Amino acid sequence: MHAGYWRPYGGVMSTALIIGGNGQIGVPAALALAADGWQVRVLHRGSRPLEPELAERGVREIRGDRDDGTVLATAVGDGVDLVVDCVAFNAGHADQVLRHRADLGSAVVISSAAVYADGEGRYLGGPEFPHLDVGQDEDGPTAQPGLGGYASGKVELEQAWLAADIPATVLRPGAIHGRFAQNPREWFALKRVLDGRTDVVLAHEGRSRFHPSATENVTELIRLAAARPGRRILNAVDPQAPTTTEIVAAVYATRGRDVTVHPMPGEPEGNVGLSPWGVPVPFVLDMSRAAADLGYRPVIDYVASLGPFLDWIERAATARDWREAFGDFAAGGADLFDYAAEDAWLAARR
Repeated sequence: MHAGYWRPYGGVMSTALIIGGNGQIGVPAALALAADGWQVRVLHRGSRPLEPELAERGVREIRGDRDDGTVLATAVGDGVDLVVDCVAFNAGHADQVLRHRADLGSAVVISSAAVYADGEGRYLGGPEFPHLDVGQDEDGPTAQPGLGGYASGKVELEQAWLAADIPATVLRPGAIHGRFAQNPREWFALKRVLDGRTDVVLAHEGRSRFHPSATENVTELIRLAAARPGRRILNAVDPQAPTTTEIVAAVYATRGRDVTVHPMPGEPEGNVGLSPWGVPVPFVLDMSRAAADLGYRPVIDYVASLGPFLDWIERAATARDWREAFGDFAAGGADLFDYAAEDAWLAARR
């Protein structure tokens, strides 16, 4: 099929399979592709019911584990013009899909900005934080394959797809934000709003910049790459990379609340000063290549994306204990809500 993949135009209904299609990126991607005229099917584990809006758009559901070859074969069926893999983390996941290469047209694969390394070989998740150029482009060095861990696994994933004889667009998002998140970083600030906190302490003087990626913008890149298949790697981040101070202030302002940010020099002190975006040097990417290759233009900026996302976070945290609702956030290993320690730090400086 990949010798002559179809387009969702000209009266022909093209088919798309989204692996992880009931999740944070999968749901908006399925909706966007369906709106463009694709016949969409989603594969997901069934840990929760299919989002009603997908069913309303005629999206077909396949439940099961991608690691089950029978399930994946069922999902591919007699062939798909596009596969979007939202939940692949290593070369093994690429190999699972590429076993069906004869029945695939093109692919879009979600990788991560975590793959980037600096000239000294430092990378996210390694012993030291990488010192990247501000506005890192896609040609920068990456973590080495074979090291184990998240970044190295994503590098292996990218290499497997780019070596295949199928047009594959690899996307590298940063700190993803949007509905259905298991790690909604904005909960750090929103919970403080809900708890009546008016002071927030941020390490690194509140100037950390860890580039966010709205699911709306990632989805736009998926949509464009689906219509223009090719072999490419593209960054997938928002038009701005706000500081931690700007992020916290934006969450509070979106909820109509005031906040005083107290900048802490240097690293956090215990739990005080920690935040989900706290990094010692900027981690900021460039989006020029997506504009040049696909004609991409961002559909939303960070502040504009916050209202609906914060509403979703609050509903999810109200429906059940937030530690269950936001499993990845809770598993971070640090107490981001150590108010007693924060109050003691503030009191010592007043």
